[in-house]
Amino acid sequence: MVEIERIQTGVRMEKRLLKVLKALAELKDMTLGDLLEGIVLHSFEGKPPFSSQTLKEIRQLKSLYGLTLTASDSHQLKERE
Repeated sequence: MVEIERIQTGVRMEKRLLKVLKALAELKDMTLGDLLEGIVLHSFEGKPPFSSQTLKEIRQLKSLYGLTLTASDSHQLKERE
C-alpha cells in the first residue's frame, strides 16, 4: 500500500456522466474517488483503465442513464444557461 494524502474537491461534471461513474463505482464496490483516481492514473500512463467486461457494463450504464457523449465531445461541451 502507498500512503497518500487526499483532499476534498468540488468538481462540476455533466450530470449523466456523473450518474454512470457513481453507478460503476457502486458496481465495483469502490468509492467514486477511488474510481476517478484509477482512471486518471491509467490515463497518465496511456493505459486503458477498463477490462472488456467493465466496458460492456459501462455501455449498459450509459444506455440506462441516457449518456450519449463520447470522447470526441470532450472540450466541446457548453453548459446550459
